Amino acid sequence: MPNLEAWAPRVLSLLRIIAALLFMEHGLMKLFHFPAPQPGAPDPLPMMLLAAAWIEVIGGGLLALGLFTRLAAFVCSGQMAAAYFIAHGSQGFWPALNGGEPAILFCFVFFYLVFAGGGAWSLDAMRRGRRRRL
Repeated sequence: MPNLEAWAPRVLSLLRIIAALLFMEHGLMKLFHFPAPQPGAPDPLPMMLLAAAWIEVIGGGLLALGLFTRLAAFVCSGQMAAAYFIAHGSQGFWPALNGGEPAILFCFVFFYLVFAGGGAWSLDAMRRGRRRRL
């Protein structure tokens, strides 16, 4: 359907923005207890969770804006792969039972963004457009 294909770059941007904001929320919950404390997160955070939280906030912010999308998505995808194997995979094989479904989904959405880029509604696209006009 050609009409739907024309919307693909915009819908890619929507996927990027929503996934990034949801991802960012996890970091905000760990660092600032906003909108609530992260359930099960120790206080104070150990160094590994502190690093993960900052990746979630900064990486999520960059992805939401579509700025340095491919690099930010690569880092965030790797963090989610590590999170899955460290925190969830050791709890059993099935993601639905070990609580790892969100980590896997974030990992592969971000991995897709490494290759797809930020879409039409991104600061990366705006920067490319400016360079072409110069």
